[in-house]
Amino acid sequence: MTKKREYRDDYDEKTLYIPGPTEVRDDVIEAMAEPMFGHRMDRMTDLYTTIVEDTKEFLGTDHEVVILTGSGTEFWEATTLNLVDEHVLVPTCGAFSERYANVAERLGKDVDRLEYEWGEAVKPADVREAIESADAKYDMVAGVMNESSTGVRNPVEEIGDVIAEYPDTYFAVDAVSSLGGDYVDIDEHGIDVIFASTQKAFAMPPGLAVCVVSDDAYDREVEKGDSSWYGGFRRTIDYYDRKGQTHSTPAIPIMLAYRKQMKRMLEEGHRARDERHREMTEYVHDWADEHFAMFPEAGYESQTVACIENTQGIDVAATIEEVSEEYDMAFSNGYGDLGGETFRIGHMGEHTVESVKELTDAIEDVAGL
Repeated sequence: MTKKREYRDDYDEKTLYIPGPTEVRDDVIEAMAEPMFGHRMDRMTDLYTTIVEDTKEFLGTDHEVVILTGSGTEFWEATTLNLVDEHVLVPTCGAFSERYANVAERLGKDVDRLEYEWGEAVKPADVREAIESADAKYDMVAGVMNESSTGVRNPVEEIGDVIAEYPDTYFAVDAVSSLGGDYVDIDEHGIDVIFASTQKAFAMPPGLAVCVVSDDAYDREVEKGDSSWYGGFRRTIDYYDRKGQTHSTPAIPIMLAYRKQMKRMLEEGHRARDERHREMTEYVHDWADEHFAMFPEAGYESQTVACIENTQGIDVAATIEEVSEEYDMAFSNGYGDLGGETFRIGHMGEHTVESVKELTDAIEDVAGL
């Protein structure tokens, strides 16, 4: 049974290189300290319409944007309820795609898995074959863009192009740990729904889910007739169209932080932000190749989370602890059964090559590389 552990006021601050949450700028944190106001005031309409429309501009999408209080994984449940009558295909290649499948099963849907070994990426041709050979029509294909458990970046653009050939099958993408740090042309590639969490590549505090919804996905939910109450596309989008607000009480301080950070992201630009993440990715991969090896299938490595194979047999847990104690930096062990066999570095959000190099230098020092 869990016992209370009193929260203190004297914790050491750690620079975060984990798969999320990531570092948040001081001015973004300070934005949360504005005086409180009501979520039905005009001020809330100003705030919410600003962050919604700025997000559309940053992502370069003509689709609708929904921003709700909650984890991005709220939309595992919402997409399943909104788009699936019965049958869903879930390509699984890591912990989070497997959880997406589990959620659909818990909601009573008929789930087919297209299974890959951890570290492998989903192949568009396999998705096509699965759709073509299925006994029943799939209402939805549910995919994960960035498997932070394995450091795999799935080719969701090419997968979306395949699924677009089947107009009665909708494509929902969990981009929780990549959107905002890995460019994707949402409208161009038949992605009906894509969602993320603010504490990852957006470099904001945790607590908000961001979801982009196509007109086709909205119409599908309307036609279907039943849907998620909290994350229903019609309910959230129609309320925004009428009121410019959220249907339920939002986390106003975090939305204030969102406004501050999204203005910064707009100033940097989506393409430039993508390029900065590419530079970090190239640096970390070169470092990993010099000292260890990359775990993901070659050519499908994540642009926000490096999963590195522990080919030198270092004590990963001890190294993490010592780097934390000596350098006040936090990185991550491998996920689940990969603990000790791999370790993970989150290079996302506001990090740069220079800041990531500070971590790799610390790892080299502690591990004696």
